[in-house]
Amino acid sequence: MVKLRLKRFGKIREPIYRIVAVQSTSRRDGRPLEELGFYNPRTKETKLEVPAIVQRLKTGAQPTDTVRKLLEKAKIFDLVNAPAAPTTALTTAPTPVES
Repeated sequence: MVKLRLKRFGKIREPIYRIVAVQSTSRRDGRPLEELGFYNPRTKETKLEVPAIVQRLKTGAQPTDTVRKLLEKAKIFDLVNAPAAPTTALTTAPTPVES
């Protein structure tokens, strides 16, 4: 099973985390399948690759509790549960025809 979890970086007592997709059996700082974002708990800075995260969640990846809270704050689950976007032909404005 693929999990979305935090991978620790940074100095001693100054952690910085990357949000990664990994196999559930791999260790915390092991090699990830894909890096999906960044989280700094000291400054509360978060950078997320939204399309990649949405794709992983739609294919069944399970976020850990901490990652789930970060994704809820960024409203990522609204994008996952949203209905499919209509075709581009319906979303474009009609072109006026000149006579």
